[in-house]
Amino acid sequence: MSYKIALNFEDGVTRIIDCDEDELVTDAAFRQRINVPMDCRDGVCGTCKCFCEEGSYELEFYHEDAMTEEEEAEGYVLTCQMTPESDCVIRVPASSLACKTGAEKVPATVTAVETLSDTSFRLEVTPAKQVAFLPGQYVNIEVPGTGQHRSYSFSSHPDAATGSFLIRNLPGGMMSTYLAERAKAGDTLELTGPMGTFYLRPAERPLLFLAGGTGLAPFLSMLELLADKPTEHPIRLFYAVTRDADLVELDRITALAAKMPNLTVETVVADADSDHAKKGFVTDHLTAEDFNGGDVDVYLCGPPPMVDAVRGHMADLGVTPAHFHFEKFNPSEAEADAA
Repeated sequence: MSYKIALNFEDGVTRIIDCDEDELVTDAAFRQRINVPMDCRDGVCGTCKCFCEEGSYELEFYHEDAMTEEEEAEGYVLTCQMTPESDCVIRVPASSLACKTGAEKVPATVTAVETLSDTSFRLEVTPAKQVAFLPGQYVNIEVPGTGQHRSYSFSSHPDAATGSFLIRNLPGGMMSTYLAERAKAGDTLELTGPMGTFYLRPAERPLLFLAGGTGLAPFLSMLELLADKPTEHPIRLFYAVTRDADLVELDRITALAAKMPNLTVETVVADADSDHAKKGFVTDHLTAEDFNGGDVDVYLCGPPPMVDAVRGHMADLGVTPAHFHFEKFNPSEAEADAA
C-alpha cells in the first residue's frame, strides 16, 4: 500500500509524494528527488526532525539527543525513522530551495469559463497531471500571452480530475480581462504550486469558517473534502459580501449542506440598501457563543480589513480560539496591473 505524504516547506511550497507503507519518509522523498534535511540516517543526529501535523505513523529507533520523548508526544518525528500508516502532512523546517525542489509547474487546459455575476467568474481547468494539494491551498496561474501570473485558491475537491477557481472580476485586471474577453475552452494555462499555509487541519473541535467575497473558494474545497470525510464536530460558515449580486455558488453550498447535517451557513451583505436578512459586516453577527468559549478552530479568508476587523472583534469579545488560521488577499488587481 502507498500513502500520500504532504511536505510543507517553510517558504510555503508544498510537495506531495508517494510513500510505501514499509518505506522511510526520507527514502521516499529522495526517490522523488526531494532532499529533505538528513545526515546520519540512524536516528542519532536529529537533522531530519520535522513536525507531523496529520496522520499516523511508526517511528523506529531514535536517540534522546536527536529527539526527546516529550517532542515525540507533541508530534515531532525523525523522517529517517518514520514509516507511514496513513496519509500524512509533515512540516519541514527548511525552504523548498534548500531541499533542491520547488513548486511544480503543470500545464492545464481550460474546460470552462462561467460568469457567475458581474463581479466573479468560475474557471475550470483540466491539468495534464493531477495537482495534489491540501484543501485551502492555491496555485499561481499564468495569464496567457502576458508572462504574468495571478494566485488563486482551488475551490474544487482535492481529488477531482478537474480544478476549479472562483475569481473576482476586477475591471482592467489582467486575469479579469482575459476571462471576460479572450478565454475559451481548449486554451492552455500553466499552474505553479500548490502553495500556502492556509489549509484544513484535522477537525478536533468545532470549526468556524469566515469567507469574504471570493475568499469563499478555499472553503468550498474544504467542505468538499469534509463531505466525503465527515467530522462529528459542528461547522459554521459565514459568507460575507458587499452586494446581493456578489453572493455566488449558493446552489453548491446548499448541496453541500444537504450532505452535512452538522453544517450551518450564514450569509451577510454589507450594502445598507439590501433586503438581505443579515446586513452589515461579519463582525456584526459574530457573538461570543460562536467562538464556543475558545474551543473552536477559526479559518478566515478575506481582504486585509476583514482579517483585522475579526481579530479586533475577538479581542473585544475576550475570546481566544484554539487555532486561528487566516489568509489575506489583495483584491485590487487593477491597481497592481497599472503600477
